[in-house]
Amino acid sequence: MAAKIAIINTSTRPIRVGPSVTAFVKEILEKADPSADITTVDVADFNLPVFDEPAAPAMIPAMAQHTKEHSKAWSAEIAKYDAYILVANEYNFGMSGATKNAIDFLYNEWIGKPIYIVTYGIMGATNASEQLKAVLTGMKLKVVETRPNLAFHGLQAGPDMYAAMSKGELGEGSKKDWETDKKEELIKGFTELKELLASPPKAEAVA
Repeated sequence: MAAKIAIINTSTRPIRVGPSVTAFVKEILEKADPSADITTVDVADFNLPVFDEPAAPAMIPAMAQHTKEHSKAWSAEIAKYDAYILVANEYNFGMSGATKNAIDFLYNEWIGKPIYIVTYGIMGATNASEQLKAVLTGMKLKVVETRPNLAFHGLQAGPDMYAAMSKGELGEGSKKDWETDKKEELIKGFTELKELLASPPKAEAVA
């Protein structure tokens, strides 16, 4: 049975380009490996508030349980998968608050499992990528070494940035750039994710 992989869109704005970026990445990876079992997971679908559980996630399930329905749903969804592809945006030179908040609801659901970070933004979101690497490594996930950064065509001066920010549209220029310059890197990272899947996760749940 193929490993179950979640590709997670972390953008939650009402007008957002995140779903289109996630779909672009998913299409590239599925063409490279048609046998891959990749499911799209959208953080926005879970309507997560700022973390509001009485117990720290590291205490669950050994010493406490989630009490909120949104927490239970998000936890159960993430626990279903063997590996993850995190498609994350960058706001103001760092990961978005929604991205970090979604991560802060989790711990035992995914420790020891492999995760592949793909970031996007005006300049490619390298700061968000570095922050995510530090956070997820600290949470005991196995972070893929290759972490593609997808910059919008034309950077700050290009129309694709404005289309993404104001209309939630992924410009053709950006798609062409990524298809030409980032496809190989995207596939390389996915190959590394599958290699990490070959080694079993370490069970480090809090006792």
